[in-house]
Amino acid sequence: MPAPESTNPVVPQGIDASLRRRAALSSLLGTTIEYYDFILYGTMAAVVFGPLFFPGSDPALSTIASFGTLAAGYVARPLGGVIFGHFGDRLGRKSMLMITMVMMGTSSALIGLLPTYHTIGAAAPVLLVLLRVVQGIAVGGEWGGAALMVVEHAEAGSRGRWAGIMQLGTPFGFLLSTAAVAVVTQLPESVFTTWGWRVPFLLSAALLVLGLYVRRRVAESPVFEAAQERRPSTPALEVLRQPRPVALAVIAGIAPFALTALTSSHIIAYATGIGYAVGDVMRCLLFVVGVSIVAIPLCAALSDRLGRRRVMMAGAVGAILFAFPLYALINTHSLWIMTAALMFAQLLQNAMYAPLTPLLSEMFPTRIRYSGVSIAYQSAALIGAGFTPMIAASLLATFDGSSVPLSVIVAGTAALALGALALTAETKGRDLHPPATAPGV
Repeated sequence: MPAPESTNPVVPQGIDASLRRRAALSSLLGTTIEYYDFILYGTMAAVVFGPLFFPGSDPALSTIASFGTLAAGYVARPLGGVIFGHFGDRLGRKSMLMITMVMMGTSSALIGLLPTYHTIGAAAPVLLVLLRVVQGIAVGGEWGGAALMVVEHAEAGSRGRWAGIMQLGTPFGFLLSTAAVAVVTQLPESVFTTWGWRVPFLLSAALLVLGLYVRRRVAESPVFEAAQERRPSTPALEVLRQPRPVALAVIAGIAPFALTALTSSHIIAYATGIGYAVGDVMRCLLFVVGVSIVAIPLCAALSDRLGRRRVMMAGAVGAILFAFPLYALINTHSLWIMTAALMFAQLLQNAMYAPLTPLLSEMFPTRIRYSGVSIAYQSAALIGAGFTPMIAASLLATFDGSSVPLSVIVAGTAALALGALALTAETKGRDLHPPATAPGV
């Protein structure tokens, strides 16, 4: 049975509307840049990293190894959440966001300059993994801070709506990275594999300058400033001393990450493996990400009216029902049918994902909120998306290309999310200034 809804009083924050808009737009730009860099790596891992950094006679094994480096970034994300959550709870949100942006932009630009295996041998994949780990640490610290800058500036009744703006950074980043890859893949193959793939990574340097300029003009979170006298010495340990809310938050978040890993990253390798052209798949994904641009803010705002749980549970039920039809439609070899199927799957993913920001932010008290939100979100990302493309590639090789195991992943993770949400209390409208006695589930 779900726990009873929160009855904490809602305290109006009285934040100036211009400060609220500035915080939302800054977080949107920051997350767009961060996820452009992070998702770009995943796309290139599917398209070109295998032969360039992990050459071998078996293309399937090369792809699996390439997706292994993708997983390294997800493994590092919880570490980034712990590190930046610790200092974010003690020193503030804004300074941490400046650091994470520099880390991400620098590491991405360096990937664009990295020699391949054929130039420096085994050092190439080692350096690639190290830079991917830096990316993971940066994203691990970025998301929690960006989310809280928005949520802690917003009034209680509109946190979902404002958080939806920030969460558009994920599809915008995906759109930019996909568009960049779509452009460079139009180059002759010899040009693309020599230097064309590097161009999108090198663009990160310009995006970094823009992001730092905008982010430095944002004020610190007013909720954090009001709670400065209660700074914890070890916020991450305080979060883990009460593991139930963290565990439920992680399980609830696995499904949207697993689904997006299959339909945005692994789908490139899967679809091209059954006969679709790379360019066609990339253009298909542009339509798919268009769904998120519309659905994320709508689903997030809807959670202000219906509650976080109801919207997420509706998406989970839909994912369970659509898991097997999804790949059956993709396997028709019709580009339009595959595009429609992936667009509908993305809508279900958005329903599970969009309310996650306000839900997690309202589950933890201010003094440990950065750590709690980051640990929960990044752990869900690690479990749901970090290994899913690699596991999916391995399952395809094991089961002679059958898509049934992929459908099982979608349905199984959605069922887990449904169970976790059934045990989680509704957080809509919860006061962000309660006594730090128990995170709310």
